[in-house]
Amino acid sequence: MHTFPAVMIGGPPHSGKSVLVYRLSQILRAAQVAHYVLRACPDGEGDWSQEASADRVRLLRQKGQFSSAFVEQVCRDIARRHLPLLVDVGGKPTLEQEQILRACTHAVLLAATPEGLAEWRERAERCGLMIIAELQSVLRGVDQITEETPVLRGVISGLERHQTPDGVMVQKLAERLRHLLEFPPEELRERLFQQAPTELIVDLERMAHSAGIERWQPADLPSILAETPAAALSIYGRGPNWLYAALALHAAPQPVFLFDPRLGWVQPPVVESGDQPSTALVWHPTITPAFTWLEATPVQPHLDYDEVQQVVAPILDPQRGVILSGKLPLWLLVGLALTYRRHPWVAVVQAQQYDCGIVVLSQDEHYQVGDAVSIG
Repeated sequence: MHTFPAVMIGGPPHSGKSVLVYRLSQILRAAQVAHYVLRACPDGEGDWSQEASADRVRLLRQKGQFSSAFVEQVCRDIARRHLPLLVDVGGKPTLEQEQILRACTHAVLLAATPEGLAEWRERAERCGLMIIAELQSVLRGVDQITEETPVLRGVISGLERHQTPDGVMVQKLAERLRHLLEFPPEELRERLFQQAPTELIVDLERMAHSAGIERWQPADLPSILAETPAAALSIYGRGPNWLYAALALHAAPQPVFLFDPRLGWVQPPVVESGDQPSTALVWHPTITPAFTWLEATPVQPHLDYDEVQQVVAPILDPQRGVILSGKLPLWLLVGLALTYRRHPWVAVVQAQQYDCGIVVLSQDEHYQVGDAVSIG
């Protein structure tokens, strides 16, 4: 949908792009501006990289290489966007990788030096992007605005991982993005909900608001599931992976659809279990006395939804509960959870809380939905 902007956040390596993108997204979410952050880099660092511990980030970070297939997939995702995008790009794009920039509409440039900004300015102009801001990034100091229009220019400080930069430049840039990205929420919902494949739509934002929930907690699961019909449903909005998995398992065997800002409404792939698991993922089953912990890691940093519609997962002991983890797209994680739904119980791990799995389905009186099961 080309009515939605796609704002590229670009600059040399180690200039603080990922930290800035995360903070801007936080502010936009608080202002209820619908958007999606697309990590257009094989490193694939999501929100977990800012929220998880430093040790966990080092374990989860998956350094990958740009490839023609990756570039093509990202360009396709940008072109068919269903929401406004913030696009976090790599720091050293080749001419081929600049196709990703050309697929965007606007640019925010970030660099530690004037030379770095000049290089990226030339690149953004060559790719036909409208530059919103040019920011010099410093670790220590204070924000300074030297020019507001037509391009926001100045110094931005404190873009360190696990910090919350909140200076005047961050706020001014977030305000400018809000005016660019904001669409009437009811109009946006109506447009998207008209395309939903099912009559029943679970709107996570409205559900949280009506329940007085500011941040989803595992303890919310029993009441949420009790209020949700066990019927075919479509799920819309931001929420932890265990919430999506619990709703999908609650609806099973009725179909469930997820809204993906890159793909639109998608159904989790049907994942079979077999003796020859798919080689598109590396499977790490760990058997404990109480459960099997299955960690799945994609071989490539970017999984194409159209290419993983016939995934085969390992056969696990049906008498044990299952804990699922791995840096997976939400639609694939939900598909995996559905695969093992006949086990005594199923739990999923969120990267930010990697020492435990959250129970999302249970037929065992010793495990209740919402319980945290330690895997340490």
